[in-house]
Amino acid sequence: MRMVDLIEKKRDGEPLTKQEIGFIINGYVKGDIPDYQMSAWAMAVFFRGMSLEETAELTLSMANSGDKLDLSALGGRFVDKHSTGGVGDKTTLLLGPMVAACGVPVAKMSGRGLGHTGGTIDKLSSIPGFLVELEQDQFLAQVKKIGLAVISQTGNLVPADKKLYALRDVTGTVSSIPLIASSVMSKKIAAGAQGIVLDVKYGSGAFMKTVEDARKLARTMVDIGKALGRQTIAVLSNMSQPLGRAVGNSLEVLEVADALQGKGPKDLMDVCFELGAWMLVAGDSVANVGEGKKCLRHSIETGAAWKKFLAFVSEQGGDTEAVASRRLKIAPWNLPILASESGYVQPFDAHKIGILAMTLGAGRVTKESPIDLGTGVLLVKKAGEWVEAGEPILELYGSDKEKLAEGILFAKELVSVSSEGPELPSLIDEVIQ
Repeated sequence: MRMVDLIEKKRDGEPLTKQEIGFIINGYVKGDIPDYQMSAWAMAVFFRGMSLEETAELTLSMANSGDKLDLSALGGRFVDKHSTGGVGDKTTLLLGPMVAACGVPVAKMSGRGLGHTGGTIDKLSSIPGFLVELEQDQFLAQVKKIGLAVISQTGNLVPADKKLYALRDVTGTVSSIPLIASSVMSKKIAAGAQGIVLDVKYGSGAFMKTVEDARKLARTMVDIGKALGRQTIAVLSNMSQPLGRAVGNSLEVLEVADALQGKGPKDLMDVCFELGAWMLVAGDSVANVGEGKKCLRHSIETGAAWKKFLAFVSEQGGDTEAVASRRLKIAPWNLPILASESGYVQPFDAHKIGILAMTLGAGRVTKESPIDLGTGVLLVKKAGEWVEAGEPILELYGSDKEKLAEGILFAKELVSVSSEGPELPSLIDEVIQ
């Protein structure tokens, strides 16, 4: 079997067999297939696409390319949740304790942020002492003890995806539906979940800009999950506006703490109740979404979710008192962006809010870039809310004067008010299962 023959086969629109896909992935991970041939193959896939059978085989080959997490020893049914990325998306930090408090254990591997989208591991790193890396036996023991653990992805989890994604990023093949779907689903399969809930976001702050593209990606991932014997549910959610009010690592953890104590922004809670309810359905804990939402709300009202979050932070070495008393590291300078007149705040561009936070230091340009955990943006007023002239709409948190000055100029271009309230789209578009 020769790689050049398989490149030509896909170039001509012919389907690849299980053996041929395995040959490609195994050869690339081992270094037998060079980057230039893999780039040509990825471009052929970009233009010719893949069938469901091919995409499922690609997903499985990638999942089997490195370490896999075996959760069977813990018993029960485990559910994983994945978001395709957004601005102010701190849902994992809320859903973990809420879902665990409702009786479904959450054993999750998460990633760091890149570009304008924040990463769960970066947010957790803003808690003093929190350990984002655990040995597998520690990870499993913690899940068994409290029903919740969230760690960074292991170095050898789906190495094929790490290599292929880096290549796609520099060859113009990132936006291929089969390659995106297999990238996401291979990590979920390798992480050992029996049920998978996907938050597929669309809009200016998401990777998929239109609901049509998001729907196509969601359907592909759901079909892959089914083909590989995993219950998979996709929720399409709108990311044209930032989720919640905080964008930035420490700021978002503080917002999570508020939300778990019943003081969360409505948009954030609505998305979490929807996703969490489907996680409970997939975990066989409730009969339907309505029961799931009722259980999740009860976990907030009784303090069970907040208690679970503090136990989670404590078990992973984090300073619970720093979280509870809001003593996380926050950037020293806090400057408001004021309304020039009274009126209704008009919609923000979520992508630009993400870029603003990154400009202040809250995001990274490359995976190696350092981030300032205490920087970010607080949306004092959100789209559709009334603001008086001279009141703050945004608050910018920075530690570097030059970055803050650049951020102020950028932020002033993002805010506007009007005498008429804007029409805002619904947060949840549809559910695919």
